[in-house]
Amino acid sequence: MHIFLLGADGFIGRHIATHLRQHGHHVTASARRVSALTQMGFATFQADLTKPVNWAEALKGCDAIVNAAGLLNGSEAQMQAVHSAAPAALYAAAKQVGLQKIILISAVGLKADTPFARHRREGEAVALAAGLPTVILRPSMMLGETSYGGSSLMRALAAMPFATPMVGKGEQKFDPIHADDLAATVRQALETRALDGQTLSPCGPERVTQANMLAAMRAWLGRAPARALHLPLPMAHAMGWLGDKLKLGPISAAAVKQLETGVTADYAAFAKATSQQPRGFSDMLSNRPAGTQDLWHARLYLLRPLIRFALMFMWLLSGLVGLFLPPERFLDGLSGVPLSGQALTMAARGAGLIDLAIAFGLLAAWRLPRLALFQLAMVGGYTLAFGLIAPALWLEPYGGLLKNIPVLCLIWVHMILEEER
Repeated sequence: MHIFLLGADGFIGRHIATHLRQHGHHVTASARRVSALTQMGFATFQADLTKPVNWAEALKGCDAIVNAAGLLNGSEAQMQAVHSAAPAALYAAAKQVGLQKIILISAVGLKADTPFARHRREGEAVALAAGLPTVILRPSMMLGETSYGGSSLMRALAAMPFATPMVGKGEQKFDPIHADDLAATVRQALETRALDGQTLSPCGPERVTQANMLAAMRAWLGRAPARALHLPLPMAHAMGWLGDKLKLGPISAAAVKQLETGVTADYAAFAKATSQQPRGFSDMLSNRPAGTQDLWHARLYLLRPLIRFALMFMWLLSGLVGLFLPPERFLDGLSGVPLSGQALTMAARGAGLIDLAIAFGLLAAWRLPRLALFQLAMVGGYTLAFGLIAPALWLEPYGGLLKNIPVLCLIWVHMILEEER
């Protein structure tokens, strides 16, 4: 079959795309950014779901749609566009060109009082109203060889030194399913008519608590046991609120509320409907050893926001100093520079404004990879210019220009960590 896969660049989407291709299906992978998918050998269709799209053109030659697009957090307009408005237009075009089926990847926990749950419910209603055979899959927590979002956060918490943080007593329950097993369910729904019209919750056969999952992941990573650090629910909500304000990804108010509602499903009903036997959580860990990349990712995951805020603090102070430091405090150190004191003062004030703009960009998490490139250009430019104009600055007793070298390395690391896909 020729499958049009929406949301193909996400954690779930990439697993589905690869699985379907391995089993002989042709996939047109659609996402907002498709350059990586193109390099992976997929036919692609670039689509920003917040903007109008020519879906009839996108669906030429396709037999079915798999919609794996979704947002946990975002503005009301973004959530509405991704979960219902754009899919409604896509499904209308699918009906016009005679597609055979829609598979929608939704989520468990839709009884939660969150924008995510509400928009997911609306997305399901849109799919059911399309007038085509439809299968809705509400997977439980997904794990895989790689990780993203909530599963990355779980690994990061498990790898923390000294103690393992968890929400409350860690009694929240999960039925994890491997992303490849979810992809197999998608393929079954495409290749047969047995699941048409059903809403299923793909999940694994092993139910584990948050505390047990974190302890098992810690052991899998080869870390010694650590005591549990219980975070009271009000603190978890406060951290979720702060995560929303600072754009900290899976640390969000919606994630905490979804966790309260529950991330479990009915394995018996899923197994009966599909006759599948997905692997359990313990099998997922025991069948593959953790590698260096797993440990690095787990330990660096929570350092990523710390690096971001450290850089923000540096640019903020640098900007304030550039704007308000009296000229006599820095002009003496630049006596060898062939510019007037007035020109140097104006340059310092202008650079201070740029530094403050970078600091606020980091605070708002504005296009962080691009902002990192700009930071590299700024620090590199400062270093090169002053190193050539006033070489004595390299020999300052407190480091002077020498400190820019590790700063450049830190910005580079930050840029790498922010490239999630």
